[in-house]
Amino acid sequence: MSIPGTMKGVQLVGHGGPEKLVWNDAIPTPRPGPGEVLVKVFAAGVNNTDINTRIGWYAKEIVEATESVAPGTEVEAGGWSGALGFPLIQGADLCGEVVELGEGVSDVALGARVTCATNQPHPTPEAPTRFLAIGSEFDGAFAQYCKLPAEQTHDVSASPLTEVEIAAIPCAHGTAFNLLSRSRVGPGDRVLVTGASGGVGLAAVELAKLKGATVTGLSSATKRQAVLDAGADVVLERGAALEPGAFTVAIDVVGGTAWAGVIEALAPGGRYATSGAIAGPIVEMDLRTVYLNDITIFGCTFTPREVFAELVELVNAGRVRPLISKTYPLQDIAQAQADFEAKAYPGKLVLIPPAD
Repeated sequence: MSIPGTMKGVQLVGHGGPEKLVWNDAIPTPRPGPGEVLVKVFAAGVNNTDINTRIGWYAKEIVEATESVAPGTEVEAGGWSGALGFPLIQGADLCGEVVELGEGVSDVALGARVTCATNQPHPTPEAPTRFLAIGSEFDGAFAQYCKLPAEQTHDVSASPLTEVEIAAIPCAHGTAFNLLSRSRVGPGDRVLVTGASGGVGLAAVELAKLKGATVTGLSSATKRQAVLDAGADVVLERGAALEPGAFTVAIDVVGGTAWAGVIEALAPGGRYATSGAIAGPIVEMDLRTVYLNDITIFGCTFTPREVFAELVELVNAGRVRPLISKTYPLQDIAQAQADFEAKAYPGKLVLIPPAD
């Protein structure tokens, strides 16, 4: 296919509100270097990660919940790993087609339908869990094209899922699958999932059931049915009192003031895994609850390639299917993110770039 010299997309020009997302009709189309591939983007998921990066939430000086960060808050180092280079094309989720191969690439096929992990492992001896995040350390999927390391792409041509559904997989299901893998969820486990109606939460419910666990989700009443449809055995109202010692595993992306109650709800020897703190990153509890009950805490961001590859096998076999509540033209990214922040819909929202 003929690849245009410029493309359309959204550039983040600094930390702040949606005004920092700027539509550009003439972004130079990236070209793949050695070991890279160029992907034509079919669809890109909306994620809290992209919003957190935009508002600079990862900066240490910000201690509020995502929704409480004041417009215009100024930070210098608001990305995963510190300062970002602007302008930046965000977009941590994608499904697309490989349209060009860089030098030395032989194990990725032209025309393949592909996706990739949001957090791509680049370990070093000094930092064995080092990763680079698409849409943060390098340009992502909020444009017509993006380039990716060939070794991080995964062929999903065989999957019965649509391009929109696959674009909703990497961040939500990838995060959830990593949380479950790190906390060793299996048959017989009693799993608590906080934020169960969100993208990661619904994925955690679905995947925990695949692993043979009994699953309880915490959700607002209006989204209870979506959590049940994902496979939850029980759905409790968000903010409900949790029975002490009721669960063997807690999968938490919420944090905030309810954190101590989640830890208290773990049985002796329980495992707690977290990859988010949408309700607030600063938590407080009695540390004796952790050590007297032999609770293990897992902080989960680095996803080993083999873990994501196992998830891709489930995708290609059609054994997982995300809930897509709404799609938007990429030009409407501000509205999509506003709907996401308002928690207007369960599951995932997905952006569609314009055709060439």
